[in-house]
Amino acid sequence: MNYKQALTHPIFEIVSQSAKQLGIDSYVIGGFVRDYILDRGEHKDIDIVAIGSGIALAKQVSKNLPDQPKVQVFKTYGTAMLRYDDMDIEFVGARKESYSEDSRNPVVENGTLQDDQNRRDFTINAMALNLSEAHFGNLLDPFNGIRDLEAKVIRTPLDPEITYSDDPLRMMRAIRFATQLNFTIEASSLNAISKNNERLKIITNERIVVELNKILESDKPSIGFLHLENTGLLKHILPELTALKGIDEVEGQTHKDNFYHTLEVVDNIAKHTDNLWLRWAALLHDIGKAPTKKFSKKVGWTFHAHEFEGAKMVYHLFKRLKMPLNDKMKFVQKMVFMSSRPIVLAQDIVTDSAVRRLVFDAGDYVDDLMTLCEADITTKNPKKFNKYHNNFKIVRKKIEEVEARDHVRNFQPPISGEEIMKTFGLKPSREIGQIKESIKEAILEGDIPNEYDAAYQLMLKEGKRLGLKVSH
Repeated sequence: MNYKQALTHPIFEIVSQSAKQLGIDSYVIGGFVRDYILDRGEHKDIDIVAIGSGIALAKQVSKNLPDQPKVQVFKTYGTAMLRYDDMDIEFVGARKESYSEDSRNPVVENGTLQDDQNRRDFTINAMALNLSEAHFGNLLDPFNGIRDLEAKVIRTPLDPEITYSDDPLRMMRAIRFATQLNFTIEASSLNAISKNNERLKIITNERIVVELNKILESDKPSIGFLHLENTGLLKHILPELTALKGIDEVEGQTHKDNFYHTLEVVDNIAKHTDNLWLRWAALLHDIGKAPTKKFSKKVGWTFHAHEFEGAKMVYHLFKRLKMPLNDKMKFVQKMVFMSSRPIVLAQDIVTDSAVRRLVFDAGDYVDDLMTLCEADITTKNPKKFNKYHNNFKIVRKKIEEVEARDHVRNFQPPISGEEIMKTFGLKPSREIGQIKESIKEAILEGDIPNEYDAAYQLMLKEGKRLGLKVSH
C-alpha cells in the first residue's frame, strides 16, 4: 500500500534526500502514521528511524534546511531532535533492546527496521512509511496494525507479558490510547497488565502523571480510570480514589458508591471544559469522603467536613506524585474545599448575601466552581436532575446580578488600612483589622453598598464604638 499523500510536507523529501546523501535508509514511524490513517488531524511530532546513525541524519537534514535549525543531541539514547515549521522531528537509529528486571531503560544495540518495529509498544504504533526514493510512501506493517486500527484494538506486537514487564509504562500507555481513541484493549493484553501491575512501581511518578493527564484530557476519562481500577494499577497511583469504592450497609442504610460517582462527575465536566486542573478537581472532589465516613442511628451515613479533609489531601497527593505545588495545586485545593458551597445554595432560597459570600470566597474561580458543581449532579431521577440544574441557573443569574452591582469578585475594601490609621492617628494595631473586617462584613451582608462614602461613614461609626478619636 502506498501512502505518498501522507508525505506531501517538504520535510519528508528533505529527510529522504539527506538519507540518500549518507547512503542509508530512513522511515517515518509511529504516531504520525497511525494518526494519518485515522484522519486525526495534523500530527506535530514526527519520528524518523534511520538504518544507521539517527544523529548523523538529523545533522544532515539540518544542513539541507533553509534556516539550518539547531539539532539537539541526546547521546545516551542515540537520538537527536530538531524543530522545523512548528514540528518536532526526532531521529533515532534502528535498534534492538534488552531489559533488566529493575529498570525500564534498556540496553540498546544497532538493529534492522524489523528489530525496531519489534520493540514498539503497540501494533498501531509499529507501522512505518518508507522514505527512500525508490519506495517512497510504501507502508511496512509487519504486525497488521492496519487491521487493528480498523477493529479499534490495542495489541502488542510481541507477547504482552514481555512487552509490559520490560517497560511497565506501556501499561499506562495502552490504557491512555484506549481512552483517547475509544479502542478496546485485546484480552490477553489486559490480562498481562493485571498480572504485571506491581511492576509499575519502577516507573517514576513524573512519567505516570504525563499519562494520567492525557487520560484526564480525553473526551471520556472514565474509560481510562475504569481500566486502571480493573487492572489493579490505580491502587499504586491514586489509593485515595480506590478508597472510595464500595457501598457499606448498616441497619439497611447504604450510601452511594463514591468511586463510580466520581467517574461520572469527571465525564460530565469533560463535556464542558478543557481545563486540565478543573478536571483534576472533579477527580479529587470527594477524596475526603473515605476518611470522614461515619454512621449514626440518628442520621445514617455522614461525611462531615469531607471538603476540608479532601483539600488537605490534595496537597499530599500532588507532592507524592511530584505534581506542581504552585497555583495549579492551590486552584484544585480551592475547588475541592468549596465544592459543596453552590450545592447548598441551590437547595435553599438564594439570598444576595449568600451569593456575595460565594463570589467573595471563590474570586475569579466562581465560574469554574459552578461548572464543577453542575457536573456533580449525577442523580438518575429526571425530576431531581432538572430541579438542581434549574436551581443552578438561578444561582448563576444571581451571581451575575450581584457582581454587576456589588463588585465583590477579587474584593478590594473601599477603605485601606493606611486611611484608617491616618483618620484615627493609629500605629499598626488590632483595631485597624477590626474596622476593615466590619466594613467587609457589612458589604457582604448588603448592609452598605461597596462604595467609598458608605464605607467611610461606617469606619467613623466603628471607630467611635472602639473608643477611637478622629485626628485632625
